[in-house]
Amino acid sequence: MNEQAFNLSVRKFLKHFGVDAQREIEKSVDAAVRSGKLKGTETLKARARLEIQGLPTSLVVEHDITLA
Repeated sequence: MNEQAFNLSVRKFLKHFGVDAQREIEKSVDAAVRSGKLKGTETLKARARLEIQGLPTSLVVEHDITLA
């Protein structure tokens, strides 16, 4: 295994996931605030799950997202 190539590939995956996840969160929260479903002062519980096909890997990350 080429450690440098592996490390770079993992970093690219995490960067891509982070950018896409942030956009989706912002879009969803903005729509909910505009529709009145959220006031914009809530704290939301977020959860992300990481699975790798073919490996027994399962990681769940939970964190609160504060809007105000």
